[in-house]
Amino acid sequence: MQEVYKLWADGKTPLFKEEYGQEEPTVTAHLIEGKENAPCVIVLPGGGYGSLADDHEGRQICEILNENGYSAFMLRYRLTPYHYPCHLLDAKRAVRFVRANAERFSISPNKIGIMGFSAGGHLACTTGLLFDDGKTDGDEIDRVSSRPDSVCSCYAVASLDREITHRGTRENLLGDYENDELAKILTCENIVPDNAPPFFIWHTAEDNSVNVRCSLRLATALAEKKQLFELHVFPYGRHGLGLAKETPLANQWFDLYIKWLNIQ
Repeated sequence: MQEVYKLWADGKTPLFKEEYGQEEPTVTAHLIEGKENAPCVIVLPGGGYGSLADDHEGRQICEILNENGYSAFMLRYRLTPYHYPCHLLDAKRAVRFVRANAERFSISPNKIGIMGFSAGGHLACTTGLLFDDGKTDGDEIDRVSSRPDSVCSCYAVASLDREITHRGTRENLLGDYENDELAKILTCENIVPDNAPPFFIWHTAEDNSVNVRCSLRLATALAEKKQLFELHVFPYGRHGLGLAKETPLANQWFDLYIKWLNIQ
């Protein structure tokens, strides 16, 4: 069963601009019929914050999650010309929305993972690192925690350091490529808290679009803070692999992730 839900009531999306010609952010629910208290994963496709790779990094991922016993929600977050903080507002609201409607969706409010690819990986990671326990303003959903219970980072642009980042992602996110001050506070290795959710991180050494050091720096920062993570760097594979079915060794990542997720 697939249904589309707006994250906010009509006209209530913060910082929304009709002149940008984009729809308000939504989640598409891929629910498992007849399963109560199911775990779930919110999926964030990549696209450099300028587009959404919503088939191989969205729909296909939701379908295989369903096959493995997980309900899934694909997030359509805002894209350029929207800049920070709009994407993060959308992702945090998605976690709140799913958790607040756990009974309605027959999912567990304590087993809500988030997974992102490339720029969507940056968004998933920042959602998992810059969470809050609920806000005092806004509606009832805003009062719910935005902390995901796990994070899956797939060849993510986890660092905005000029030396290793993906230029287009940084520019689309910040609105000003030169804004080093904002880039610093949205660079994942700089913002790991003492109570981060567990992370599953994978990348390929051959990735020529997003430097593997983005994932290595994130893993190092998590290790320094004694936070839980699993890291896989596969030798082969271009950027944007999705399920990587045709790529030797990297094609293991989803099975490894499910084994990891099943014990979280």
